[in-house]
Amino acid sequence: MRAQAKQARREDEEESAFVSMTDMTVGFLFIMMILLAFFASQSRETETVPRTIYEDILDDRDQWRNLADARGYLIARYEATMKKMQETIDEQTVKIEELLAKIRELEQIDPLESYLADVTTARREILSRLRIAILADFPDLKVELSEESDALRFQGEGLFASGQSRLRRDKAAIVSRLAERLDEILPCFSLGEASQFDESCNPSFALVEAVQIEGHTDNLGADQFNRRLSADRANNTFFAMTSAADGVMQHLNLKLQPVLSVAAYGPDRPVAPNETVEGRATNRRIDLRFIMVTPQDTDGIKIIRDALEASGTRP
Repeated sequence: MRAQAKQARREDEEESAFVSMTDMTVGFLFIMMILLAFFASQSRETETVPRTIYEDILDDRDQWRNLADARGYLIARYEATMKKMQETIDEQTVKIEELLAKIRELEQIDPLESYLADVTTARREILSRLRIAILADFPDLKVELSEESDALRFQGEGLFASGQSRLRRDKAAIVSRLAERLDEILPCFSLGEASQFDESCNPSFALVEAVQIEGHTDNLGADQFNRRLSADRANNTFFAMTSAADGVMQHLNLKLQPVLSVAAYGPDRPVAPNETVEGRATNRRIDLRFIMVTPQDTDGIKIIRDALEASGTRP
């Protein structure tokens, strides 16, 4: 009996434990179902907007997209235009730089050109000094600079009678004074024993090649007669000058030749129309032309400078 009661009690305990385990499992499953339902409800929650608002947003989006496309097209065109403009600017810049380079090259002072320009200026100054000196003594004398500023021009009627080659007695003093003035100026622009070169009186280092006494006539009369007449006038002026200032023949050029010389052109070089009395009177004239030494290169400049300096330092 006792054994049976004990067996029955064990079975009751085992059944109670099974019931407790079942209840716990069911409770746990229930809790899990609640949690799953909660999370499912959370995951299903979505935000929604009215359809009209949604469509308005789509319209706005399309408008902005179209605007962006249009702006992008314009920007692309502007960029292409700017690129072409930049290419043009670059090309023009290159051309400008090339022009500036040429200008800088042209602006570079050529020593030979600079020297020749200085020589031209020096010659003009010499002639101006001579003219002023002569006019100071003979204010009524008609003496002018040539158009090229390379000669003093004496109107023939002032020194010679029409058709005559001998200097008028009352005008001989003009030629004498001209020789004296020339003898005063030439030492600074010539070589030889009479040279008195100094850079202060001749900063250009200009050197006289020749001082030509040129005889000219009008076109009246025979050509042969006019040529002889112009030569006679030039020679008579030459002899009058050398008699008045014998030292004038001591002024030498680079070849150590006397710079004073004569030339005759007859009617070949008129400076006024021969159709009028006044024009023919102007063409009957004596020109005192200065011809300067003009080197062909910078070596020639050095030769001139050395010759002048050596002549000027002679004791």
